[in-house]
Amino acid sequence: MSDPAEARRSSATALTALRAGDGAPLAAWLRGHLFGHVLPFWTRHAFDPAGGLCTCISDAGEILSRDKWLWSQWRAVWVFARIYNTLERDPVWLERARGIADFCLAHGWLEPEQGWALLLDGDGRVRRGHESIYTDAFAVYGLGELYRATGEARHRDWAQRTADATLARLAQPYDRLPHFPYPIPAGAKPQGIPMVWSQVFAELGSVLGEDRYLQAARRLADEFFSHHYDPAADLVREFVRQAGGRFDGPEGRVVVPGHVIENMWFQLDVLALAGGAAARADEAYRLTLRHLELGWDREYGGLLLAVNAEGGGPVAWNFADAKLWWPHTEILISVLRGWQDTGEVVFLDWYEKVWRLCLAHYVDWEHGEWRQKLRRDFTPFTGVVALPVKDPFHLPRSLILQIERLEAPCA
Repeated sequence: MSDPAEARRSSATALTALRAGDGAPLAAWLRGHLFGHVLPFWTRHAFDPAGGLCTCISDAGEILSRDKWLWSQWRAVWVFARIYNTLERDPVWLERARGIADFCLAHGWLEPEQGWALLLDGDGRVRRGHESIYTDAFAVYGLGELYRATGEARHRDWAQRTADATLARLAQPYDRLPHFPYPIPAGAKPQGIPMVWSQVFAELGSVLGEDRYLQAARRLADEFFSHHYDPAADLVREFVRQAGGRFDGPEGRVVVPGHVIENMWFQLDVLALAGGAAARADEAYRLTLRHLELGWDREYGGLLLAVNAEGGGPVAWNFADAKLWWPHTEILISVLRGWQDTGEVVFLDWYEKVWRLCLAHYVDWEHGEWRQKLRRDFTPFTGVVALPVKDPFHLPRSLILQIERLEAPCA
């Protein structure tokens, strides 16, 4: 695979050029990393001749199970469709996205529940039913991006059907919603629902020109900022009461910095696509930096998965001390965007710092792709954190969006 020493040298050179105002070398480096190191892992090991993508897979590329978690399948549809739409107009990327979507469309919709199955076996038989509103979100996300590429009515119609079912479902208290893999305490609501669905509705509304989805995006964005942000503590709480305000109990003290950082660039997208209070852009950049500082491990480096809002004591979140790959990929999107949009050097400093850390600890130089699960001291582990998958989403999406930003005419 890639030569780590050469990769570090060339990335350092590209980052130096970026600091001097030239993003082209870094865009080229990121393209090489995406197309030469990350995507070959998936194309070499993971496509199942029976349909779909095998994501129950080891870091070495060994298929551990042919089970198909639709959470991961729909996210992969977005990745391959987005590559086709913005980076490389090679029909192979579109056919990969279409093939995964066809498998999901053929086997995954549950008519009585008006939602998508969580888990299929390798041949498409339902193993677990409608257990996660996030699977529905990723279906809309993937289908919307695929519709951009194909213009096919069936992709538009399935995206709308799923979105409309969710709009009806969101009228009930959130603690009644199917929310695998994160249980919602009775009487609470999670950041994840307004976070994810505000962006998904904004994207779909933009693609289809449908104002009702844009209105839903604005409403959910308002809900997030008014209910989950705690101004007294200056942080975002993962769980709050149904009507907003601090939720009693240990879950009410949980802060997941990676979720907040990811959500902040989501909210910038919502603002750009659906509108809203312009001051929220400044608040999104500020909260990104605030939660970077809040979650950064002063001893080992890297972002802790979860922290206690009170500053100490146990954290009511599984694997709170873990250093997972996905928060670091979200940091990279957020701080690059922050630097480009504000010109504040602190964002570029974070961008370089996190890239150095990722090259040192996450990139799998032997097998391709990245290691996804590391302990606090950056040693790898194999336990199941959320789903038993190696998910082809946060990393390729981060690289795609970084490249798009660097190659944009205004960048």
